[in-house]
Amino acid sequence: MKKALLIVSLVLILSVALFAQAPKYIFLFIGDGMGTPQTNAAQMFKSTLGNAEVPKLNMLTFPVQGMTTTYSADAFITDSAAAGTALASGYKTNSGVVGLDPTLNTILETISEKVHAMGWKVGIISTVSIDHATPASFYAHQASRSSYYQIARQLVESGFEFFGGGDIRYPTGRDKDQESVYAYAEEMGYKVIQTQDGFEQFDPKNADCEKAWIINEGVVGGSAMQYALDKPDYFNIADITRTGIDYLDNEEGFFMMIEGGKIDWACHANDAAASIDDTLAFDKAIKEAMKFYNEHPEETLIVVTGDHECGGLTLGFAGTKYDSNPELIRYQKESYDVFTNKLETMKENGKITGFEEDVLPMIENAFGLYTEGGDVKNQDLLLTPSEVNKLENAYNFFMEDKERDDDAYVLYGYYNPVSVTCTHILNNKAGIAWTSYSHTGVPVVTYAMGNGQDLFSGYYDNTDIAKNLFSLVK
Repeated sequence: MKKALLIVSLVLILSVALFAQAPKYIFLFIGDGMGTPQTNAAQMFKSTLGNAEVPKLNMLTFPVQGMTTTYSADAFITDSAAAGTALASGYKTNSGVVGLDPTLNTILETISEKVHAMGWKVGIISTVSIDHATPASFYAHQASRSSYYQIARQLVESGFEFFGGGDIRYPTGRDKDQESVYAYAEEMGYKVIQTQDGFEQFDPKNADCEKAWIINEGVVGGSAMQYALDKPDYFNIADITRTGIDYLDNEEGFFMMIEGGKIDWACHANDAAASIDDTLAFDKAIKEAMKFYNEHPEETLIVVTGDHECGGLTLGFAGTKYDSNPELIRYQKESYDVFTNKLETMKENGKITGFEEDVLPMIENAFGLYTEGGDVKNQDLLLTPSEVNKLENAYNFFMEDKERDDDAYVLYGYYNPVSVTCTHILNNKAGIAWTSYSHTGVPVVTYAMGNGQDLFSGYYDNTDIAKNLFSLVK
């Protein structure tokens, strides 16, 4: 009996000691739209398939995993605003709402606001616009995620020390008649950097400013960073994460939220190659946090999760049965976004004379798909007569500007018909398929490493991630 009591006492002492050693450096990585299929597709692509688990994604090496539900207060399939709010505050809200409860009457304190009030420094990073739903959920409180100008003002008013990645949507409001958010930020003490040269000259360890906001010079549609697949000449998510770590590092502690936002955008468009490359880029950013963890293992916690799955991605396709050929994805050289812009510019300028003359060569160059007589890179990329017919139907739909009924939506969503047909064909040949152009309601995986990691094992809700973080910093 005495021995049993001694063991219990030792366990309690160890538990108290562990609780007393709360982390003071917390990283929360959110892969927007990143469910198990997205990480598995990236892992499958990264491996040689001689061994499908080598080399592992960094996140897959974490010692603790849990399954996380994602529904919002008013929908089984959440949007990013409600999911972001749950991850930031520990409370459910309605889809479209940022940082408020479903009644819109109560401001929900976020983990980033909590630790900032405690004296920690805070950094927010995203590959999409920094006023988008997920990053906004950590510093803003708005009834609508579309209140971009108001959200951007609240970004400045948060006083968080570091913002980085995408730009903001409407710097002077939708009607361009409001005070510049950039000017407001500078008035409030931020050093605003908007060029690659400025980023490269910025010394995060010896910065001459107390607050920094670094915007990617190469932003494209939606004020977001370019897809990793398109090999931009500007900083990537790992670069800005490393800079943020160096800038925020201090003895009091810091919290960083890093979002891989364009994983979601690629999955909305059913572009597996763009999704995979952005997932791999996101995983490299996680590696930067792991380097910091290795220097501060007892003081650091890294949590990686998705806010929801997007696209209904699955590794398997009826046409390929049990076969898969993921290496075919390597033949796609540009995202659906770049391809669409090229195609639509050609149409606007009257440069398209015909499907076979102009569009098929573009498809071969961008996606590797070819017809008989084309450049044979891989026999499996040869288009069947049925696939050529699908592409020609998509081309005609595009050129004739047809209205989208329900049947057309199932085929193309709201995306360029030719682009999405190309990604579908290539993905299917690789043994990858999609069921939706929207989010889905499946649980996602949460990965954890470091001080407090065991809180994140099991099956739990997305609100529990924030609740666990709050409990660790009390």
